[in-house]
Amino acid sequence: MSVIVITKLSVSYTSKKVLDQIDLQVETGETVVIRGESGSGKTTLGKAIANFKKHQESIRVSLDQNERLSPEVLFVENWYRFTNLEGDRNFYYQQRYNHQQKRDTISVAKELKLFGDAHYLDPSFLLRLVAAFDYAAVLEEQLIELSSGEHKKLQLIKALWLSPQVLIMDQPYTGLDKQSRTHLNQLFTDYTQKGGTLLLISNDAELPACAQRFVTLRNGTLLQGDATGGLPRRPLKPLPAFLKEKPEYTTQQIVNMHHVHVRYDEKIILDQIDWVVNAGEKWLLQGHNGSGKSTLLSLITGDHPQAYGNDIKLFGIQRGAGGESIWDIKRRIGLISPELHWYFDANATVLESLASGFFDSNGLYRQLRYAQKQQLDALLKFLDLFEEKDELLSVLPLGKQRLALLGRTIIKNPQLLVLDEPCQGLDHRQTQYFNGLVDEISKNGVTIIYVGHFETQLPNCLTHKLVLDHGKAISNTAL
Repeated sequence: MSVIVITKLSVSYTSKKVLDQIDLQVETGETVVIRGESGSGKTTLGKAIANFKKHQESIRVSLDQNERLSPEVLFVENWYRFTNLEGDRNFYYQQRYNHQQKRDTISVAKELKLFGDAHYLDPSFLLRLVAAFDYAAVLEEQLIELSSGEHKKLQLIKALWLSPQVLIMDQPYTGLDKQSRTHLNQLFTDYTQKGGTLLLISNDAELPACAQRFVTLRNGTLLQGDATGGLPRRPLKPLPAFLKEKPEYTTQQIVNMHHVHVRYDEKIILDQIDWVVNAGEKWLLQGHNGSGKSTLLSLITGDHPQAYGNDIKLFGIQRGAGGESIWDIKRRIGLISPELHWYFDANATVLESLASGFFDSNGLYRQLRYAQKQQLDALLKFLDLFEEKDELLSVLPLGKQRLALLGRTIIKNPQLLVLDEPCQGLDHRQTQYFNGLVDEISKNGVTIIYVGHFETQLPNCLTHKLVLDHGKAISNTAL
């Protein structure tokens, strides 16, 4: 039986046609993987199916009211959106690390209880899901305290607990460690064996066993099969001149941590971390979701208040003893992270987003000097974002949003690049392109800390590796 029948579906935003005459039929219990480059219309197609009543002339969804699965269609976004206790999303980037101010959201356990009560769900199934994702340790944490991977797990737990008849997942593997991806694939297979219909919007190679049908979107049209592999690799243009300039280091040690310890009440986040990053080194930072990676990085970028209570030297200066401000630290660092993307100014244009990297601000609030304008234009053209420079960042496809924020990271050619899962939201070609860009930039001697869960999606320039496990450093080696 066909649960989804799409006939000549077209969707336009303003004057741009995003989907053009789409025909697609999905059988009950089938798993369909929707592939395509960033901006090809994948997310738009998923949202259109979930809102089939608004597209009733083109989309027919047949739900069985007598089936044991919930008779609904659920679309799960790329990342988790939550509100504070007053029902809005007025958060700021550093709030997650400020223990005195973060009691502004409910706990994970409370969120799950409210969700389960609203949908009359079986608590025993929730316990199985929590165990599968190794999630029990974060149940009493506030929503704002979670890492990007822990937020993704919360999304997945809620979706699988609800078990709708049609489940549409947009980039379900984003931010997940390897073990979690393995468990998720088994849960997807279990879901389809119960009769659920699964649509995965994903270009990832690690897919569940039930995924046996592929379609590809290209420029808004639908192609049968996985037609992404044959696309040519995007060539890397010559670097803008300013990115070839060697950073001016004033010290050999960029980061020096000695017995660093971070705890919230009785919970230990980082436990006696010793780590030295020398000028010009390229470090890979890895660890399971919730292992302490984001907290460790926040000590370096100046966003965590407990940096002052620890023995940490940044760029040769002891934190809290040298009179340096957070801005003195940030001017030497270029940062991209999923959390920065979440909290970035939704009203900023692409141009303003890149230019804000000069000032480490959340949006552009200063006038640019002539040299900065020249640098900005060169980077916009280099990243193929010049034509979209006056568009709002938030209306671009997710992949282009991330590329713009990556541009923000490198625009001042900093001494230290902190790249926390920089390729989240990028398709395969964009990931190859960006990691090739990192490799090219690395030739100027910049110091790099790179966080990445996928071993096949890393730049070649990495020289050292630090692995965290439950707040402890279990590996600290040269590659």
